Amino acid sequence: MRLIELESVRHRLQVGVPLPFNVRQSDHTLLLARGQVLVGVEQLQALFSRGMLVDLAELETVVHRVLKAPPEQLPALWEESIASATQALHALPKKNLDVVIDDVAAPLVALVERDPDLAIFQVLRQHGGRHAQYGANHSIHCAIAAFLTVHRLSWNKPDMQRAFKAALTMNVSMLELQGQLAAQATPLTPAQREAVHSHPQRSMHMLALAGITDPEWLQAVAQHHETSSGSGYPTGLRDVTPLAAVLHQCDVYTARLSPRQSRDAMAADSVARSLFADHPGDPTTAALIKEFGLYPPGCFVRFASGETGIVVRRGPGAHKPEVATVTNARGAAVSEPLRRDTSRPEFAIVALLGERAGTAHIAPAKLMALVCA
Repeated sequence: MRLIELESVRHRLQVGVPLPFNVRQSDHTLLLARGQVLVGVEQLQALFSRGMLVDLAELETVVHRVLKAPPEQLPALWEESIASATQALHALPKKNLDVVIDDVAAPLVALVERDPDLAIFQVLRQHGGRHAQYGANHSIHCAIAAFLTVHRLSWNKPDMQRAFKAALTMNVSMLELQGQLAAQATPLTPAQREAVHSHPQRSMHMLALAGITDPEWLQAVAQHHETSSGSGYPTGLRDVTPLAAVLHQCDVYTARLSPRQSRDAMAADSVARSLFADHPGDPTTAALIKEFGLYPPGCFVRFASGETGIVVRRGPGAHKPEVATVTNARGAAVSEPLRRDTSRPEFAIVALLGERAGTAHIAPAKLMALVCA
């Protein structure tokens, strides 16, 4: 057994919820079996203070569930894994951070690999909490985009894992501020501007103090707002690492897809055009845009017939994704969404609609179920 402190995975524990793994004492004997329910905060704190242990092998069960789950269970696993990652990011531990990040990243990576279209859907269809959870959600969206981008660039598996974890943690020093700024319609204050400017270096130092020793991970976090033109921050560095360049572009891309108080989310095709204009001929940009496509899963479109629909799968061509109807040609909600063949003239896509176009017509859970169907 490889045992670690229970404190390191506190984000996986909740009062009133069955234990997801066995809890062991310092001599490795069993104290609490998986499935037992913690009855109060005092009991939970006592386990932490007494240095209880957990077998690292038992933490891998979520990945196994992802690999074996039928498609209709994937939305619930996404929700569970996102909640765990959000909790971990907001409760940054002072030690064993590498173990914690491995723990929350593993099921998310498994979900991305299991169904990339459903992963992209997470980025386009924003999670609950909107502005309050913007920082954590944005980190997860960046990590998804980074993993898919470097996969298309044919990076090896360890480097793909590193890209995911670096993207997930690059903004740990400003998660709360990101939520504030997403809900803020006024310009940044001088203090906020300074916090934004310094956050790459502050995030790197926080990660190092919490136990991250991978130099490529730390360097990429420190450089993720630098650009080869020298116009980035905080140092105006031109010679950035390939991983830092991936993080920067995924950061910009997913931020533009996200709504803020001061603006709606940009349409995916507009984001693609603006990113291409900013980085002409850049292979990282090309890989990111090709991976998401002009009509990524989760965006709303209008057909030549007048119906509207939501993209549920990328198709064989950039202009022919799989789409399920949301409204009929008169704008009335359909009782049962129908898949449309976008290669047929009457179902050709004529417009990409804003993020609010179809959300009033169909529940979020049903939208995700369409992708898994």
